[in-house]
Amino acid sequence: MGWLYLILAGAFEVVGVTGLNQIHRRKHIVSYVHFMSGFILSFYFLSLAMRTLPMGSAYAIWTGIGTIGSVGIGMLFYGESKEWKRMLFIALVLVSAIGLKLIS
Repeated sequence: MGWLYLILAGAFEVVGVTGLNQIHRRKHIVSYVHFMSGFILSFYFLSLAMRTLPMGSAYAIWTGIGTIGSVGIGMLFYGESKEWKRMLFIALVLVSAIGLKLIS
């Protein structure tokens, strides 16, 4: 169950970061709610995941999910760069997260 909580925590981190981007673009109350609810739920699920998973692995994978998800959202919806070098380093983050899962 810890891994499911960790995936949810990472997904809600992406929601929070997307909300932060919306705040930067336009300061509406909906953007602030999006931002706050995303991070509150993210930390909640991270705390649940850390009941059964090692802290270091949980934190590293949580940030990895958030990084990869946020970069993906940025590329798909906000026109951020899709340069091959950027994709290579995102792939390295993904491989590292998988490696941590395999040894945890």
